[in-house]
Amino acid sequence: MAKKHDGVPSHTMELPRLIVIGNNNIGDVGKFLKSLDSPQKVSLVSGTHVKKLIQKKIERSLASSQIKFVWHIASDNSVGAIRKFQNKVSEDNSHMIIGIGGGRSVDIAKMIAFNLKRPFVSIPTSASHDGIASPFVSIQGNKPHSVTATAPLGVFVDIEIIKKAPKKLLASGCGDLVANLIAVRDWELGRDKTGEYFGRYAANLASMSADIIMENSDTFAKRGLDVRVVVEALISAGVAACIAGSSRPCSGAEHLFSHALDRLAPGVGLHGEKCGIGSIMMAKLQGQDWKKFEKTLKDVGAPDYSTGSKT
Repeated sequence: MAKKHDGVPSHTMELPRLIVIGNNNIGDVGKFLKSLDSPQKVSLVSGTHVKKLIQKKIERSLASSQIKFVWHIASDNSVGAIRKFQNKVSEDNSHMIIGIGGGRSVDIAKMIAFNLKRPFVSIPTSASHDGIASPFVSIQGNKPHSVTATAPLGVFVDIEIIKKAPKKLLASGCGDLVANLIAVRDWELGRDKTGEYFGRYAANLASMSADIIMENSDTFAKRGLDVRVVVEALISAGVAACIAGSSRPCSGAEHLFSHALDRLAPGVGLHGEKCGIGSIMMAKLQGQDWKKFEKTLKDVGAPDYSTGSKT
């Protein structure tokens, strides 16, 4: 049994208030936002492609709920670009910041909401990583890294929209989930070697999110990925980080490997793909069954060492 550590610094658990997952429910997004905080005006942060895909449905829903809106197109998550982008969003005088799209748009909206002290809502259109529900943001600077921002006030998911995203994005999400098993083991080592705070509940939740992918990989290989299962697992992993008050349950040595690749080859491969590949290596170093990690990645269609060219 682990030692009980007295004097552990307190940490804050900031959790999403409301999470909705449905099918063809994007038309309800206005009602969803009203139920959260009754905003009169919102800033919508998205990419060009995503905006074209769902703009009419989003605008119709917001209008029916009498919510004013301003669109902003996000393209760069570097520190300087976010700062300039933030100045534009601040001019909206909106009551809420909405991130709509994949990792970049959600991250940028999350960071801006944190800096402007506005509520943030996540509306993912792909499920490529666990940032859709976590308080952490990936930033490109002198070196790629993650920073703590704010957890979403709400998360709104339309499964049918995510199904239309490229399959490799969902496979990337699986890679980010599998990485949790490496991160939790690293966290345990931190507890055992240095007396670091270890949150068993958060660790178990993160591990469970990874286990559901590992245990069902044979089925996924035969029938394809279950979008709802992957989305719910990614949200659970994000909540685990919220509970831990740090990225510990979801980010370990495999994420450092991913950040190193980001620096060596910027823009090559997806975050979850690189974390998945890193997990194979770190599993070997940790004494875990690295072949099981490799098999799982193959089963879900994510790159591994033998298929690294996919990235």
